[in-house]
Amino acid sequence: MRIIIVGAGLVGTQLARHLIEEKHDIAIIEANEERARHVSNRLDCMVLQDEGNSINALEEAGIAKAEALICVTDSDEVNMIICGLASRYPKLLKIARVRNDEYVRRNFQNQVEAGAPPMGIDYFVHPDVEAARSALDAIEHGAIGNILSFAGSPYELGTIDVAAHSAFDGLTLKDFRTILEGESLITLVERKGKSFLPTGSTKLQADDRIYLLAKEEELNEGFKLAGRSEKPIHKIGIVGGGRLGSLIAAGLLSKERRKPNEAAGSGMDAAGGFEADGTERKKARGFFSFLKTLVPRGFKKVLIIEQDYGICKDLAARFPDALILNEDISDESFVAEEHIDDLDLIVTATDLQELNIITAVYLKSRGVTRTIAMVTGSGYAAIARQLGVDVVIPMKDVVVDSILSKLMGGGVKGVHRLGDGTVGILEIDINPGSQPEGKSLKDFHLPEGALVMLVNRGVEVDFIPRGGYVYTAGDRILLIARNGSEMDIERIFSSPVKGTSVKDEPAKGNAK
Repeated sequence: MRIIIVGAGLVGTQLARHLIEEKHDIAIIEANEERARHVSNRLDCMVLQDEGNSINALEEAGIAKAEALICVTDSDEVNMIICGLASRYPKLLKIARVRNDEYVRRNFQNQVEAGAPPMGIDYFVHPDVEAARSALDAIEHGAIGNILSFAGSPYELGTIDVAAHSAFDGLTLKDFRTILEGESLITLVERKGKSFLPTGSTKLQADDRIYLLAKEEELNEGFKLAGRSEKPIHKIGIVGGGRLGSLIAAGLLSKERRKPNEAAGSGMDAAGGFEADGTERKKARGFFSFLKTLVPRGFKKVLIIEQDYGICKDLAARFPDALILNEDISDESFVAEEHIDDLDLIVTATDLQELNIITAVYLKSRGVTRTIAMVTGSGYAAIARQLGVDVVIPMKDVVVDSILSKLMGGGVKGVHRLGDGTVGILEIDINPGSQPEGKSLKDFHLPEGALVMLVNRGVEVDFIPRGGYVYTAGDRILLIARNGSEMDIERIFSSPVKGTSVKDEPAKGNAK
């Protein structure tokens, strides 16, 4: 697949690295000479040092033969203009990262009225929306670990740190069912910075980080067994009242709540919008409908701490039920006077990731029960976790996952990378006529290292499959796989092209 990425910042570089590993043909356009040189020395792909809104640069990058254009420069306007310039290529999938709420809101309204994607842009990716949703999912579960939810399924994936002398410390996975009832599965283990897919003989150790797939009740029990029991959260503080902090506040204070496990969607298309082929989807849900994400949990108090007076005035008008404090969180006397250390949870969401980490660690040392810190990438996320922050959300990683989900074909509806980024979860719809349809799990060989974790078959019909499960058209599966196998998996689950035949021989690998 030929893909052009405009912008070689952290998101563009990380995205390109992953796509190159998956054997895609990548071209990067970057205006900054030093940044272009840096990425050219580190990635095996075409790198053009030029303006992305140059037709000549796009043509030199091979846009006529490209299948996707991803614009992730630092400018919303440039990203949208580049997609507009590429509108002459109707079959080209166009994705733009846009941070400005008003741009996205207006274009959402335009697409509802016009019945076509605005400016030819197939998908908007809003970084703060993606990060806020991750924070809200974690809060819903008591902020005891990162939580990954799947649309339409009661199953969730929780990251659990194994405490010394807990029930999980020293547990061999073949004995896992003896201590945790119900359907659940440990899908991945992180140990000393390395990730691996466990087997029945895997023995858990203190300080391991495990990824547990289970329903909410079993997931919460898993946290308890690992030494991470949930505590009631009644008072929540948000440090930083900017775009991200205000989105989190809106989710907490929204009067409209969705039912548990109601599909929340992903990316800006959660507000309705258009699929890659331009077909219209649900519009009634409204713009930023992800804010209806929390089931009422008895929150009694939300306070927002913001240093900018003008922002505080706007926050006070938007959130009359919240306490707005125009203060500097780094002022120790303020923390003591306002009893900030009495909070049950603090979410640090300023524009400075170092401040977010330091604030979370400091307030936890003062007695705040749970902490969530927003950081830029996975490097800082690892540091924050080592320092004791309960939930760390790497915003760039969340954005990259959102973009990858929109690039995949073959029934792939979602991509979520785990651990050190070498392993990912794919949400896949079984299409009629695809290679696996009608074959059993034990008889159809997936690429080595790939494992089907969960099957979703309509409303409230979810199960962890055994070897006798038969792939059925209409099912949605969750599949965990190592990087480098996504293209094979996408090919396997693609529907056959009309008028051609599909070979029954699947990709080589071990039966799962």
